Amino acid sequence: MAPAVRLSRQRRFITPEPGETLETLAARVLPDLSANEAAEKLASWNLHIFLLRKPAGLLLGSDVVFIEPPLG
Repeated sequence: MAPAVRLSRQRRFITPEPGETLETLAARVLPDLSANEAAEKLASWNLHIFLLRKPAGLLLGSDVVFIEPPLG
């Protein structure tokens, strides 16, 4: 019998709801933080949305939005 394979923990993520903005998503997933701090954290964890998108920060329903920092 083959040994059991142990899966590594993956970063938690979500996809935006229709019409959701960075601010509303931040309030939904990080309710204990101020709106500004939550949005800044999401932006720093999701550079792919802010560096490659015009306008920066535009959320699409197909986006993968990480809701926690990179695992270390």
